[in-house]
Amino acid sequence: MKRVLIANRGEIALRAVRACRKAGLESVAVYSRADAASPHVWAADHAVCIGAASPSGSYLLADLLIEVARSTGCDAVYPGYGFLSERESFAKACIEAGLIFVGPSPEVIATMGDKASARRTAQALGVPVVPGSKDGFVSAEAALPYAKEMDFPLLLKASAGGGGRGMRVVRDITDFKSMFEQASAEALSAFGNGEIYIERFFENVRHIEVQVFGDSHGNYRHLWERDCSVQRRHQKLVEEAPSPLMSDKVRREMTDAALAMIEKIEYRNAGTIEFIFDVATQKFFFIEMNTRIQVEHPVTELLTGLDLVVEQLRVAAGEQISFDQMKTLPDRAAIEWRICAEDPVRGFAPGPGRIIRWRAPGGKNVRLDSHVYEGYEVPPHYDSMIAKLLVGGRDRKEVLERSRRALDDFQVAGIPTTLSFHRELLKNPAFQEASIHTRWLDERNAAH
Repeated sequence: MKRVLIANRGEIALRAVRACRKAGLESVAVYSRADAASPHVWAADHAVCIGAASPSGSYLLADLLIEVARSTGCDAVYPGYGFLSERESFAKACIEAGLIFVGPSPEVIATMGDKASARRTAQALGVPVVPGSKDGFVSAEAALPYAKEMDFPLLLKASAGGGGRGMRVVRDITDFKSMFEQASAEALSAFGNGEIYIERFFENVRHIEVQVFGDSHGNYRHLWERDCSVQRRHQKLVEEAPSPLMSDKVRREMTDAALAMIEKIEYRNAGTIEFIFDVATQKFFFIEMNTRIQVEHPVTELLTGLDLVVEQLRVAAGEQISFDQMKTLPDRAAIEWRICAEDPVRGFAPGPGRIIRWRAPGGKNVRLDSHVYEGYEVPPHYDSMIAKLLVGGRDRKEVLERSRRALDDFQVAGIPTTLSFHRELLKNPAFQEASIHTRWLDERNAAH
C-alpha cells in the first residue's frame, strides 16, 4: 500500500491525510467545488475536484471516486465516517477495482451494517438485544402490521447508517405513517437507502459504545467504552471515556460481549459495538454496530495514547494490530465537545457563513481536531460540525475543570456555534454528577 484516496471531506479528511503522512503513505484528496478552500485539499499530495457541492453530486458518487483512485495511481481508499463509509456496494466495488478498502469486508458491512442481521448475530452469542423487527421495511404500509403488534413508544432507525439520521420516536400509532416517511426520506438522502428498522424505545438509558479492532491474522481487541449520552434528537453532542456510572463488572461483561461479536464475524479494522445501558438495573442491550471509525474516536486516543487512523491504515495493509489487549482500564479520562455551526438560542438552527475570528484553545491535554480557520466559509451543504475539542486528564473532575478553561478560551465570531451551549452544560449539576440519560437534553429543552 503506497497511495491512498481519501474519500471524504472536512476534519476527517484532513486527519486521514496526516495519518497517511505519518504512516509513510501518499494521499490523494477529493473535493467538491464548495470545498475548494478546505485544508485537506492543500495538505494532500494530490487533489481532484469531483463535482458539485451537494453530496449526491460529489462525495456519494461511488463510481467516480473509484475512477479517480485508479487514474491517480491509488491502491487503497479510506472512507472515514459518513457518506459511503458503511456502503457494502462501495467496499465491494473498490475491491473489484483492485483497490484496498480501509475497513471491514463487504460481507461484514452487509451483516453488521444492517441492524436486523446484526441483531441476529448478537442473539446467537447470547448478547442481550433490544426487542425489535427481524427485518427492515421500505414502506410504512409494510411496517404498520408489525408496529401494531409492538408496545409503544417505538424507535424508527435507518437500517443503513447512524448518526441520528433516519431516526424518529413514535409514541402513538396515529403518528406512525408520517414519522416513518420522514425517517425513510432522511435515511435515503443521507445513506442512499431508505429502509427502516423498528425497535422498542427505552425512555431513560445511557448510550455506551465499545471501540473494537480486528485484523486479518485473527487478532481482536477492545479499547474500552465511550459514554455518548448527551444527545439532542439522537445526535451526539458530548462523548467521554470511561463511562462515569458503569461498574467494573458491567464494563467487563460489555467489552467481553463486544469482543465475542467481532471474533464471531472475523471483523477487520476499526468498529464500534453500541449498547444502551440502564443504570438503575445495571443491564445493557446491544443496539447496533458501526462498521467504520467514529466521529468520537479521539476520545479513545486520549484515553489509550494510540493513533486509531494510523492503525486502520496498518491493518488494511495486512499488518497485525500493533497493541496488546489492555487488561485494566487506563487511569485517565477524556471528553470530546462537538463544536457545530449552529445557534443554540434558535433551536440549534444551522448557521453557515464566514468565520471572521477563530482563536482556538491550547495547553496540556487539550487537542483540537478541525478543518476550519479564520476566513473560512462554512458551506450549507454538509454536516454542521466544524471542530472537535478534546480534553484529557487524570480523572473526570480534572477533565471537566480543564474543559471549562478551554471552552472559555475558545473564541469564534462571524457564525453561531455551540460553544455557549457547552459552557452552560458544564455548569449544570446533573451533567456534573453524570445523572443524565439520552433524552435528558430534549426533555430539558421541552420544559423551557
